[in-house]
Amino acid sequence: MVYNILNGDSLAYSFPDTNIEGNILVVREALIDGDLSGNNLHDFWQSRANYLGLTKAEYYNKVVKEFEKLTNAPDDSVFNLWFEYDLFCQVNMWFVMSIINSLSITKKVYAVFTSHLDKTSRQFWNGFGQANSDELRVCFANRISLNDMDLQSGGDLWTAYKNSNFKELSHLAEKQSPAFPYVQEVIQAHLDRFPEDGRKGRPEKVIEEIIQKGSDNFQKVLTEFWKRESIYGFGDTQLKHLYDKVIRYL
Repeated sequence: MVYNILNGDSLAYSFPDTNIEGNILVVREALIDGDLSGNNLHDFWQSRANYLGLTKAEYYNKVVKEFEKLTNAPDDSVFNLWFEYDLFCQVNMWFVMSIINSLSITKKVYAVFTSHLDKTSRQFWNGFGQANSDELRVCFANRISLNDMDLQSGGDLWTAYKNSNFKELSHLAEKQSPAFPYVQEVIQAHLDRFPEDGRKGRPEKVIEEIIQKGSDNFQKVLTEFWKRESIYGFGDTQLKHLYDKVIRYL
C-alpha cells in the first residue's frame, strides 16, 4: 500500500492531477500552536480537540480518521511525506514520523520537499501551494529515502518539541541528515519564540515593528510578516493570536 501524506487540504485539492500513485492522507493539524499534552494518542487527541474548541466527534471526523489510515497501514507500506521546510510543516512531519516509527510493520518512507524551488525564492519555505502538477512530479522524483535512524530522529524531535525541551532540541539540531535539511534554522526560529527573561519573542517583535513602521491593518501586517518570516509557516489563525497579543500591549 502506498500513502501520500499531505500537509493540509490545499495540496490535497490539486494533488490528484499529478497522477502519482497511492492513497491520500491529509494532515489537518497545526501542532505549532496549542495544547500538546497527553501521554498516549487518545489523550493527545482529546487535548487537541479541547484546544481547538471541537467536540470529540468533530475532531475525529476532521483529523483522527486520517491518522487512523496511518496507524492501520499494512506490511510493506510505502509512505511519501509531503512536507515543506518551514516550522509549521516540520513540526507536523516530526509527529507523523514518530507515529510511523512506532509501527511494527515493514515499510519504506520517503520525504518529499519543495525541491523545485531555490532558496532565493520568496515561496521557498512554503511552496507546495503554488506548485503545478509538473513541479509536484519533480518534487516526487527528488524524494529522499528515510532510514530507521531518520525516523528515530523525527520521533526524538517531536518528543523534545512536545515537551518544550529546548536543550534537547538544540542538541538534535546539530545532527546532519538529508531528512532534515534546514533543521538548524527551523529549530532556531522556534527557540526565538521563547526568549529568556520575559522578552518579546521574535514573531511578536517583527509584528510590532511592522505596525510601528506602517499600518496596523491585520491583512497588511500578515502579508508583510509572511515576507519577512516565512520560515515559521504561520497561518492566519496563528498570526491573528500573535497580532492581538501585540496590539493589546502597544
